Amino acid sequence: MSKDSSLLKAAWLIAFVTIISKFVGFLRDICIANFFGASMVSDAYFYAYQIPSLAIILMGGVGGPFHSATVSVFAKLVDPDDKMPSEKVNKLFNTFLTGTFIVFLILALLIFAFSHQILAFIIHSNNAELVDLASIHLRIMTPVIVIGGIIGIYYGLLITYRCFLMPNISPVLMSLSIITIIALTKGDKFGIGLAVATTIGAVLQFLLQAPFVKKLGFKLKPNFNFKNNPEFKNLIELVFPAALSSTIGQIYVYVDMFFASQLREGAWTSIGYANRVFQFPVGILVTAFLVPLFPIFSKLVGENKLDDVKYYFHKGVGLLNFVAIPIMFGIILLAQDMVQIVFQRGKFDSEATIMVSQALIFLSFAIIPYVFRDSVTRIFYSFNDSKTPFLVALSSIILKFILNALFIGKLGIAAITLSTSLVTLINAVLLGTIITKRIRLGYFAYFKNLIKMIAAALLAFSLIYILYLHWNVSGWLLLLIKTVTIFALCMLVYMIFAVLFRIEYVGELIGRIKDYIKRKFVR
Repeated sequence: MSKDSSLLKAAWLIAFVTIISKFVGFLRDICIANFFGASMVSDAYFYAYQIPSLAIILMGGVGGPFHSATVSVFAKLVDPDDKMPSEKVNKLFNTFLTGTFIVFLILALLIFAFSHQILAFIIHSNNAELVDLASIHLRIMTPVIVIGGIIGIYYGLLITYRCFLMPNISPVLMSLSIITIIALTKGDKFGIGLAVATTIGAVLQFLLQAPFVKKLGFKLKPNFNFKNNPEFKNLIELVFPAALSSTIGQIYVYVDMFFASQLREGAWTSIGYANRVFQFPVGILVTAFLVPLFPIFSKLVGENKLDDVKYYFHKGVGLLNFVAIPIMFGIILLAQDMVQIVFQRGKFDSEATIMVSQALIFLSFAIIPYVFRDSVTRIFYSFNDSKTPFLVALSSIILKFILNALFIGKLGIAAITLSTSLVTLINAVLLGTIITKRIRLGYFAYFKNLIKMIAAALLAFSLIYILYLHWNVSGWLLLLIKTVTIFALCMLVYMIFAVLFRIEYVGELIGRIKDYIKRKFVR
């Protein structure tokens, strides 16, 4: 029980901070949508941003290779309760930081020099103005590439030392930077302020985290001890395939960009907004549970306590599924209403709302495999195995291309997000099968609970769908009231069915609520 309480406390803290971060990110997206809509300017920014985002989000973000490698290695070398790291740990930190800076600086210079050629290759379009504008945006954002890996290392250290607040709140700075500059420039004609603000935001993220890393006792001093360094070699063996895996994941995005550029103007922007809506609830859930779980997995694997790894896997993934499944059905039912409430204003019109909601509905099918895939990937990393997730991701590139080509003629924008969901499912199945060679996770209990949850959600949303069809409203406020009410009723009915189906997490949740009430109100 004490183990569960510790995990849930960390999860609640991270969830709270992530909600703040995601909410501010939503305000950022609303501002961009208001001033630029789904247009060539927004397309140019989002096309260009996919390259620096590889560094700041995929490489250095939650679950990125630098964050993951840092946690995997340092969780086995340090005691979070120690006041100061050893000299050996400090040197390893500086060696990792120095190597990362050199590699990413070279990469940023190459991207700056060949930005136009890179984007001309990715954007399969005859629109030369779009490629030129995207190239300008990319050059402005190249410093983000240098900062990304460093932020990932800092993030991993802070998480290892159970400092969950600062690294998870730091993305707010980028969103606030974009909101501020858009407001000041009032949506400049070519969207240059977006690129400038993104770069400033990345610098602010680094400046926020650096003092906290220093406070832990890590002193910044360049170290070029790359040879005959077993701990550094261990880090590289984790980072390299994991970085390749993230890059492979980004190739999925480039494949999508290739197909989206053949569709109508604003298609890529619409897919981006759909992904942001999807990531708002899912990102909160995955971040809240997997960030504190990952160092636990690494520590337990290092101590060969595999039964405990299995226990925490079922606890974390089970709770994630319990919340994620009704969210998936909620998105399917309310996608267009949610997009209209959040984005439809200014230059973001009803046609853009339809494009985003279509993409969002098909993307929502990825929620369950997404949760499973990311959870199992953390277990692979805990075993110091980042090669397997890389190879699984690599094997899916051709599949992604084929699925996009098959669906795009009939489904348009929705084809791209549907293929994403299918590829995520296939990756989850492959990783879940391969991990059994290292540890038996007990899939019978997992799928038994999963089927009960899906049945409960399906029954609940089928009943509420009747009310949804007969409740017609007009106006932003009434639509908001309808959407919130429908989703709240769905959740209530889902909980009732969950109790009837005896889903184990419901009883635990009710028990915790009762304990809380007794502690607070019963004397």
